[in-house]
Amino acid sequence: MIPVCRADALAEGGAVRIQADVPVAVFRTGGQLYAVDDTCTHQDASLTDGYLEGCFVECPLHASTFDLRTGKPSGPPAKVALRTHGVIVQDDIIFLVPSAAT
Repeated sequence: MIPVCRADALAEGGAVRIQADVPVAVFRTGGQLYAVDDTCTHQDASLTDGYLEGCFVECPLHASTFDLRTGKPSGPPAKVALRTHGVIVQDDIIFLVPSAAT
């Protein structure tokens, strides 16, 4: 497990980028925490800089939109899903539980 931040430091609608085996974005939306690889699968852009709406994040470069629950893109230009990761809160600290590298 990798510590991300204090639970109260990540506001609703917020995102934080951390370094794991690759950069990972942790989002809080709809009262839930989600973690996905932070780099858009279409081009090299940080999704923490993207537009968050519900469980979807839009890449700031070419508007590829990804479902934070599954990592799947909703349409072009991205065609490849993001890797998703586990997130838990223990003692008011958010922890990333990285998925195996693919």
